[in-house]
Amino acid sequence: MTGRTNPSGQSGASAQSGASAQSGAAGASGPRVLAAADPASIDAAVAALRAGELVGIPTETVYGIGALPREDLLERLLDAKRRPQEKGFQVIVDGLDQVAHLVRVDAVAQQLAVRLWPGPLTLVLPLAPGVELPGILTGGRQTLGIRVPDHPVPRAICRRIGPIAISSANLSGQPEARTVDELLGAVGHALTVVVDDGPVRGGVASTVVGVAPDGALTFFRIGALPEETVRAAIDP
Repeated sequence: MTGRTNPSGQSGASAQSGASAQSGAAGASGPRVLAAADPASIDAAVAALRAGELVGIPTETVYGIGALPREDLLERLLDAKRRPQEKGFQVIVDGLDQVAHLVRVDAVAQQLAVRLWPGPLTLVLPLAPGVELPGILTGGRQTLGIRVPDHPVPRAICRRIGPIAISSANLSGQPEARTVDELLGAVGHALTVVVDDGPVRGGVASTVVGVAPDGALTFFRIGALPEETVRAAIDP
């Protein structure tokens, strides 16, 4: 990623070193599955992510596959999902401050973040001037999708490690995973650690909204939040 901003803040060399030490940790028996109530689950997920592995993570909407937002790891994430590269990925964070240096946060975006986060809303924001991110992360666009989940597990992980690239834990075009069994059946072969919090609360993916610098909204996907709820959160 020479010449590009590293959204995770992780050293590529140290992460690759860790990945080498833990390569193949899932083994023939599949990933290590830990209950979300187990205090060791967050430590295990953070260690696996830092080592360059893919991790299964619960959110309030659907289960996701997470990785540090590095090109080589995103390629593995694409392979695991059999997903086209041009779609890009969103990142999850513990708060907008973790990506404030990467994107433009104008008044409308700030209002939506304050009023609807944490929650099932992905904001697609323009990159800040001078910021370059891997095309595999952004889908080749000058924007980045960001979400603060309303779930303690991903937010605890992000507090420890920074932004995580995430995608729903399913093969591309197939139904999203709402339980760990569904996750394991679809993409378990690619994961090292899975945090199991039982069936997800929502079961519907996040609503995805682009916010232009002039405040104009583009609804890329209507999901768990209705369009009227999003528009009602903006000052007249």
